[in-house]
Amino acid sequence: MEDEVSKHFLNNNRRQFIKKLGLGIGGLAAASMLDPFSSIVEAEGSPLAGMNLPHFAPKAKRVIYLFQSGGPSQLELFDYKPLLDKMRGQDLPDSVRQGQRLTGMTSGQDSFPLVGSQFKFNQYGESRAWVSDLMPYTAKIVDELCFVKSMHTEAINHDPAITFFQTGSQQAGRPSIGSWMSYGLGSLNDNLPTFTVLLSRGTGRPLAQPLYSRLWGNGFLSSLHQGVQFRSGKDPVLYLKDPEGMTRSERRKMLDHISELNEKQEREFGDPEINSRIAQYEMAYRMQTSVPDTMNIEDEPDHILQMYGSNAAIPGTYAANCLLARRLVEKDVRFVQLYHMGWDQHENLPSQIEKQAKDIDQATAALIMDLKQRGLLEDTLVVWGGEFGRTNYSQGTLTDTNYGRDHHPKCFTMFMAGGGVKPGFTYGETDDFGYNIAKDPVHVHDLQATMMHLMGIDHTKFTYKHQGRRFRLTDVSGHVINDLIS
Repeated sequence: MEDEVSKHFLNNNRRQFIKKLGLGIGGLAAASMLDPFSSIVEAEGSPLAGMNLPHFAPKAKRVIYLFQSGGPSQLELFDYKPLLDKMRGQDLPDSVRQGQRLTGMTSGQDSFPLVGSQFKFNQYGESRAWVSDLMPYTAKIVDELCFVKSMHTEAINHDPAITFFQTGSQQAGRPSIGSWMSYGLGSLNDNLPTFTVLLSRGTGRPLAQPLYSRLWGNGFLSSLHQGVQFRSGKDPVLYLKDPEGMTRSERRKMLDHISELNEKQEREFGDPEINSRIAQYEMAYRMQTSVPDTMNIEDEPDHILQMYGSNAAIPGTYAANCLLARRLVEKDVRFVQLYHMGWDQHENLPSQIEKQAKDIDQATAALIMDLKQRGLLEDTLVVWGGEFGRTNYSQGTLTDTNYGRDHHPKCFTMFMAGGGVKPGFTYGETDDFGYNIAKDPVHVHDLQATMMHLMGIDHTKFTYKHQGRRFRLTDVSGHVINDLIS
């Protein structure tokens, strides 16, 4: 009881009093019906007060992040290394490995036989970018793409590596990048979530590691900014529909009564999460009409469905999610996160990665070209990539037709398109073995800093004070890679 009383008086300090006097819970509720974020963001005491976001004119307004969970092999897709074919079966030289750590899955191997890709590479477009036969549709649009071949990360296992890319920390609990964008830049559409999430499971390795909802969590930010998962099936957003037998008007009355109860609780404790709760209820009410309209692809012409591929009409597939991503950014959703699982090819890589690439190749290219033909690519940043790359040596036994690759965090490839990045451009190089970076390294925090810069945010100034420390997505490092920006 004493703790509750102490909390009551601590929360009802001068700042809370002024906030209530100027806004009032009724004003917050009314404002949330128009913009669920504005009243919260602009309230006195908000950590955003005085940040003046965006810090400068953005090149991108929206982001579609196509995260390839599991670690796609750069050596099979984009990083052509003919030396590995010539040295096939020979042991990785110590002078190249340089004592770098290995996972427990290959650290016990007696040898590390080098293996090149079984798939052919060619150069495409005016940019002459190297792409393998696995990605024929992507090969046609290389002049729209900005490749980064010198990505590197610190984590060597999936969970910390994915968490690092999504939150800027290998430890769980920090806000995801989409939550940071939602918090800093707010909503562009009052009837849809600012940050949405779509999941698909690849056919290359359909029983791959699962993903956890904390990857799109809000961490210590307001729960307003957590990602909202859109699912396949008749209920794309859970708990959105009215209970059976309840009319729309009855739902409205129920929300009004709940707001009255929340108002009383806010007067007692001044908990800012109560304001978030009200805004979430109001957003859910509006989403009852906006979400079904967005998810319904019946108005899409046949040539668009064909453009994305035969799976575009199958809910829950990568192709269907790419089409939904375009529909979402067309409605000005700020941040759309796609996760495609199944890229973890430790064994049977040739057969698995061929299926995995087929899942994503046509739809990824279609999404980028569809955005372009609608005039959306210019201010929509598309990012494609996984949490790390794969080794240049075989995990397990190397045969004439089969091999696997272990995790490799020291160098891998990602690409971007639109949103102010240079088209038809390749940045960074790896050595002839595809094991170390030879030129222009790009760290995870560098990529995050560059993405934020394209959205008009100075990553060093965009912070949130929590438990006595100012946190940011890029922690205490990261540099904007200006050479990637057009």
